[in-house]
Amino acid sequence: MIDFSNCDIDLSVNYNGANGKKACIIYNNERYMIKTAGLAKDNPNIKYSNSCISEYVSCNIIDEFGYEVQKTILGEFNGKMVVACKDFRENGKYTFYDFASLKNNIVFSSTNGTDAELSEVLTTIEEQNLIQVDKLKTFFWDQFIIDAFLGNFDRHNGNWGYLYNNEIGLCKPAPIFDCGSCLYPQLAENQMKIVLNDENQINERIYVFPNSALKIGGAKLNYYNYLKNTDNVDCHNALKKFVEKYDKDKILKVISDTPQIFDIHKEFVYKMLDSRYKKIIIFSLENNININKSF
Repeated sequence: MIDFSNCDIDLSVNYNGANGKKACIIYNNERYMIKTAGLAKDNPNIKYSNSCISEYVSCNIIDEFGYEVQKTILGEFNGKMVVACKDFRENGKYTFYDFASLKNNIVFSSTNGTDAELSEVLTTIEEQNLIQVDKLKTFFWDQFIIDAFLGNFDRHNGNWGYLYNNEIGLCKPAPIFDCGSCLYPQLAENQMKIVLNDENQINERIYVFPNSALKIGGAKLNYYNYLKNTDNVDCHNALKKFVEKYDKDKILKVISDTPQIFDIHKEFVYKMLDSRYKKIIIFSLENNININKSF
């Protein structure tokens, strides 16, 4: 792994977010945000989560499938594992705005910009005029299907958004980022082994949890239930696109090439992704009666 300990720290740059500590470093003359693992608050069997590994593996799989995603490097800083995420603002060329700020300006309701009610998210996308509506809808649903596949439980309105080009005044969706809540990051290796040997526990982690941070009627959306029933055509198109891009050999290579990850962790990640693909993605595509099966 790369040791970032001797990299210069850019104190003029700050990063938001509650998942682990963050700092801006200069690596190869470019800005990177380094993130440490957050505390595993929900699991007394492990002190720190595997969020750095989850971030790295998830982003590299997304990249291999051809979606726009942040570049990540797994490394260490002062003896601790970190994931370095390339700053996609390109040294001030772009300004990032999260979706929460956009929603706050569009939707007049009892909820604020951070509330992730799906209907209001979609209304905001339709009513905003900064980015071509079809382009932003395509990005949103692509990201949703990716999150469903990776088991992301924390895709809220503050960790996706758009980039404003300060030179020409145009906006575009920001690359997918902040994937540390994917791939069951709060499980210890001994717990992974237990899950792998128990089909009921595997299924529980597919059909019951994790849920999306998006909500329907105030309740968090269940990926499996939503995808097998939805009549949203844009969601259907994103589902079909994902299946066309899916390549298990690329997934295996990303997992195999990931440094500082135990064999049981590699086996667990691949097993869960293979199961989520078959039992959520493919099942929904084949069994949702609202989906036009033609490609």
